[in-house]
Amino acid sequence: MSNPIRVALAQINPLLGDCIGNAEQIYQAAHAAHTQGASLVLTPELALTGYPPEDLLLRPAFIADTQKVLDHLCQRLAVFEGLAVVVGHPSQDPVGLHNTATVLEDGKVIARYYKQVLPNNEVFDEKRYFVSGNTSCVFSHHGLKLGLLLCEDIWHAEPAANARANGAELLLVMNASPYHLEKDNTRLAVLKERTQDTGLAVVYLNMVGGQDELVFDGGSCALNSKGELVMAMPHFKEALTVLSIQDGQPLHGEITPPLALEAQVYSALVMGTRDYVRKNRFPGVIIGLSGGVDSALVLAIAVDALGADHVRAVMMPSPYTAEISWIDARELAKNLGVQYDEIPISQPVDAIEGVLQEQFANRTPDATEENIQARVRGTLLMALSNKTGRLVLTTGNKSEMAVGYCTLYGDMAGGFAVIKDIAKTLVYKLCHHRNQIQLVIPERILTRAPSAELRPNQTDQDSLPPYEVLDAILMRYMEQNQSSAEIIAAGFQSAAVFTITHLIQLNEYKRRQAPPGVRITARAFGRDWRYPITSGAKL
Repeated sequence: MSNPIRVALAQINPLLGDCIGNAEQIYQAAHAAHTQGASLVLTPELALTGYPPEDLLLRPAFIADTQKVLDHLCQRLAVFEGLAVVVGHPSQDPVGLHNTATVLEDGKVIARYYKQVLPNNEVFDEKRYFVSGNTSCVFSHHGLKLGLLLCEDIWHAEPAANARANGAELLLVMNASPYHLEKDNTRLAVLKERTQDTGLAVVYLNMVGGQDELVFDGGSCALNSKGELVMAMPHFKEALTVLSIQDGQPLHGEITPPLALEAQVYSALVMGTRDYVRKNRFPGVIIGLSGGVDSALVLAIAVDALGADHVRAVMMPSPYTAEISWIDARELAKNLGVQYDEIPISQPVDAIEGVLQEQFANRTPDATEENIQARVRGTLLMALSNKTGRLVLTTGNKSEMAVGYCTLYGDMAGGFAVIKDIAKTLVYKLCHHRNQIQLVIPERILTRAPSAELRPNQTDQDSLPPYEVLDAILMRYMEQNQSSAEIIAAGFQSAAVFTITHLIQLNEYKRRQAPPGVRITARAFGRDWRYPITSGAKL
């Protein structure tokens, strides 16, 4: 047996576009790895720029600056004698721009790899920016031949097989793989398939952190050539793990237990909210509290993400607000320790309706008057945001966004939609999950019939099918691309199916104007949902 080599997996959280700051993160990871006796450090895909850089990649000055930072980083890393660091970054050559992994050692570039498979589905748009590589990269390190792959490459058999054919004895995979439900199980299945295809062990490093609507969950791991999981790093946390490799096989290390589904989703929402607020340098957030389940969940997430001192809750009651909503909102705010204010909206609502009285003469009250209430609340929240610099977090869920059960410039007014991709039925599960950690959400919030409280005795089910039905149809329509006919054939009532699918298509114009929010499903309303607003299609 040869002596084992020690490979460090730097599960870091870059700030997109901050190449200097990201280079410092890589340097500090290299320093820690060198101190722990590592001879090789692996960083995530495009770690130097963050992922995805999108149209920053179309700016020649950005690419040039990135290269300057990489060159400087190469010289800085030379102080760690004998330490090789693999850095992900974009690079330009005569063929075009590449998604690149470069191996730096002792102030020199010793190997370079261009990503071969460029994803152009779901949230990915890499063919817009990059040119595919067409050759493997296998480099020798302490007598072991290592094959480099970048993210999507491992999801296809050919890049790994080519690395094996070119002498690779171990596969190193650098990733910026965003989270969605069950993604970790899918990744693990793919990695096992590659070990079976090639007979090689796999070391898999993933980025961590929030970037706009995406959350990268980490969960870096290693599998031996038999496809057995021998090391697993935590999800949703920055970490550095040093892994011993002997004769091409990763030795057993710590295996962090996987999170249950609700814990995964809650962690993703906390990380996505924290990074959006902090990376965009907001001093804190403001939330319109209603006494309902959605705003309760958003408030709990915000406190867990930012700390109570950075969260302000505002209750804005109308004549239709039930007394129990006041009581529950006050209790929730007290339990979470946030600043809590009450601003009644009756006066501004009456003023607006008075101005419009002549225009609305002889017209029956309808959703117009309800929307005035929502828009007054939105105006008040945005005024507080402007005055304090704090970001307004909206509280609408995926079920409401799907069917347009939300008001433009009202409850949709804000800067970040925390639970935009959370179906109503999942909202309740997440509230129960949070209460298992510490009882903060009053039980009555979880047992009352949901209501917008914009007219007397109103409930959501006055206008919508039961949420269990709505969410099941929504999942089939959105995530599985089933047609109305297919959903009806699966046993759903045709009236409910046609109502929901019609509302989804009708309200695309609203969703286009909604703030971004954390993506936790394989199909969210955002960068991976690109339907036209104007359309005659019947789906």
